[in-house]
Amino acid sequence: MSELGRRLVHVSGTGIPALYLLGLVTWAQLGYLLVGLSVAAAVLEVLRLYGGLDWWIYDELTREYERDNPAGYALYMFSMTAVALAFEWYVAVPGMLMLSVGDPISGVLGSNSAGQAKKAGVLVAMFGVCFALAWPFVTNADAGTTFPVAVAASAVGAAGATFADGVKPVIAGYVVDDNLSIPIVACVGIFVVLRLAGG
Repeated sequence: MSELGRRLVHVSGTGIPALYLLGLVTWAQLGYLLVGLSVAAAVLEVLRLYGGLDWWIYDELTREYERDNPAGYALYMFSMTAVALAFEWYVAVPGMLMLSVGDPISGVLGSNSAGQAKKAGVLVAMFGVCFALAWPFVTNADAGTTFPVAVAASAVGAAGATFADGVKPVIAGYVVDDNLSIPIVACVGIFVVLRLAGG
């Protein structure tokens, strides 16, 4: 049940960029909302890790390696906030969707255990999903993009997300969770390609 819960929480994050895509908030307003969510997540994590906060939902939705480290939901909020503040919508939204849609699909298709490598077929599927998620936004970039540039930007962003999904390095005993790395690596890749192309 906890694995299903994690997937559902992941996918529910799609509602965040959807607020902007549906015209319910401006891009700036979405940034403010994400900052607020990140601050709330940070406060909850401080209380959980150092203040004895022990809600049942933490037992359901956190993995073993998160018990004494920042939990995935907080890293999820931090990374979404970072890309929303750092990039234009057509760069940031693909990165957000790669996390909220691509990552749970990858998790369903393959192992999602910390430190365990994913099979090549799962990574190929992750790349394909992420490419498809990036394509409609990159092709509608405000600066305009040619077909080859759109292909390159989508591919580089998808490759970055796939790499972040497949590689979870352990630094000083802490697993670098892909909830933090997927949007950031993907968006940096998309941004660099568009910038090099003059976008």
